[in-house]
Amino acid sequence: MFDHVNFDVSDLTKSAAFYEKALAPLGCKKIAEYLEYGVVGFGDKRPQFWIVKGQPHAEPDEVHIAFQAQSRKQVDEFYKAAITAGGKDNGAPGVRKEYHPNYYGAFVLDPDGFNIEAVCHSPE
Repeated sequence: MFDHVNFDVSDLTKSAAFYEKALAPLGCKKIAEYLEYGVVGFGDKRPQFWIVKGQPHAEPDEVHIAFQAQSRKQVDEFYKAAITAGGKDNGAPGVRKEYHPNYYGAFVLDPDGFNIEAVCHSPE
């Protein structure tokens, strides 16, 4: 539905390292890095998720980004990679029946405290 999204992070180097590791299990990688402009872009074929060096305009509890996973295993791998990369647990992998019976997600707080999720909607 969207072409791209970007948001400010307080420490571009720290956040870029976090997202590079956390998003790898989902098939997303660092595709673009323009340090002279303070931006880093991630995606599978082209950058769609951009982080920008700056002062975050939103409070941590105002930002929630969910990345699509193709399997529950990818959600599990995202969670493990994100925690290993320095993220903080905000909801271990599991079914969230309150959303729908096959909603399988994991939530991690990134270096700025933003709520980052990986979600799979299939029963496997």
